[in-house]
Amino acid sequence: MRTVRKIVHVDMDAFYAAVEQRDEPRLRGRPVAVGGGSERGVVMTASYEARRFGVRSAMPTVHARRLCPELLVVPPRFPAYHEASQAVHEVFRSFTDLVEPLALDEAFLDVTEPKRGPPSATLAARAIKAEIRRATGLTASAGVGNGKFVAKVASGMDKPDGLTVITPERVVAFVAALPIEKFFGVGPRTAERLRGLGVSTGADLLRVDPETLRRSVGKLSEFLVDAAGGIDERPVVPDRRRKSIGAERTFARDLEERAALEAELAAVTETVGRRLVRARLAARTVTLKVRYRDFRVVTRSTTPATPVGSVREVSLWAEALLFTTPRPPGALRLVGVSVSGLFPIAHRVVQPALPFEATPESC
Repeated sequence: MRTVRKIVHVDMDAFYAAVEQRDEPRLRGRPVAVGGGSERGVVMTASYEARRFGVRSAMPTVHARRLCPELLVVPPRFPAYHEASQAVHEVFRSFTDLVEPLALDEAFLDVTEPKRGPPSATLAARAIKAEIRRATGLTASAGVGNGKFVAKVASGMDKPDGLTVITPERVVAFVAALPIEKFFGVGPRTAERLRGLGVSTGADLLRVDPETLRRSVGKLSEFLVDAAGGIDERPVVPDRRRKSIGAERTFARDLEERAALEAELAAVTETVGRRLVRARLAARTVTLKVRYRDFRVVTRSTTPATPVGSVREVSLWAEALLFTTPRPPGALRLVGVSVSGLFPIAHRVVQPALPFEATPESC
């Protein structure tokens, strides 16, 4: 008889903002955003008080302040976040060696055979949340399921300080009711293609012709069909090493003016840089991708003398690639940025300044 795996996904609540509110009494109970306060600044994390006004991560700070005039914008303090994260991950490892970090503030845990406590994923998740609060003064939300997909979706259902358990007998019905946008790998464009096939929920995935689905979304179709049937055999992999981190943005209208492109690029680089920092990684290579109105795609890459490891560094190199490196003229419909050659931040040698007189490499 196959052992049913017990997977917990733990996600800290508004992590950066929560650390700021914990450490600064004047911020408690107030709408807080962590990020850049300038005209081109972007929100990295918003407290739940700010989210009630519609403030969200990756939103331009100017727009966030329009939604919430009382918003308090504070600059990030990454050493404090790293310290809190370290304490959180120590709690994880006290329950199981099978911990797969996703970022500073979230991880998958396989508690099928826990190192301590009762063999109940629900009780383990409850104990983990309690110990995180005792160790850090912060709250976390957790989801419990028999696979990564279900556990991760469940952890976001009752935030903040929530615990959602999807027992094995409920998995198929739970996934069947999920909107297609909740599935891993389904972004806005993929969701649009799926809805064109009449697929709006997990249940619809099991009704559509498999070959039609494969032609529409490629290899992703295999995961989608398995997930819709309650099958997710992906193991929890300790110390997972990511190959790259990236994000892209499709514009509402084609853009050619530098100011407009700078604003869009800032949102993308903020997202990539934030993920890089949260994962405690540095990158050797920065890559820019642009798509023109006729769907031509051009990429440019650079490998700086000093690896990049901050939001600012990702932003500066991406700007150099977009505005300094030659590329065909014309209006753009998409810009993307990725970083690769990743390695733990502890191994990074920090230089006092970026050598921007160097010309980025092209590929």
